Amino acid sequence: MARIAPVPRAEWSEDMTAFIARFRNSVIGEEPDDSHQSGSNLLGTLAGYPALTKPFLSFNRHLLAENTLSARQRELVILRVAHLRNCGYEWAQHTILAERAGIAPDEIARVAHGALPDWSPGERALLGATDELLADGTIGEDTWHVLVGEFDDKQLMDLVFTVGTYALVAMALRSFGVEPETELLPHLPNGH
Repeated sequence: MARIAPVPRAEWSEDMTAFIARFRNSVIGEEPDDSHQSGSNLLGTLAGYPALTKPFLSFNRHLLAENTLSARQRELVILRVAHLRNCGYEWAQHTILAERAGIAPDEIARVAHGALPDWSPGERALLGATDELLADGTIGEDTWHVLVGEFDDKQLMDLVFTVGTYALVAMALRSFGVEPETELLPHLPNGH
């Protein structure tokens, strides 16, 4: 049950409606809305607080649309955060985005187990770094050494900010009780 009720789209201000439309178009393109998951409960919750929502979504747009990590790398990291933070909503949303990024369903399922030996060294290091950032607040020296051999400074910065931002999103989703939309239900992990 939602702790903070989402504001119905019909009650959003014109300014908020336009802002969220620009955000969505910048991160998922201008295809018809019915081709993408709505995110109406999350966006409706955020729409109730424009002064927070606008700067946050402006920053988050960078992570979704301008991230120097590939879409595959970004989605693997976000899925790992969602799993470690036990956030079914975030997992479901990003399962869909991961599939759009070309990640196979069996690979998505494997993210919950961490980096596996048959993945590239860079992908193993990304998931290891995600685990370390969430557990210790820093990337360990061994993992960092692997990462600097695979990624440039901007990619490393985007990695840290992606992990941190999606850990924050998971906290917000769970704390506010944001409920998944109908189209997300088939993508929820067991027990969520």
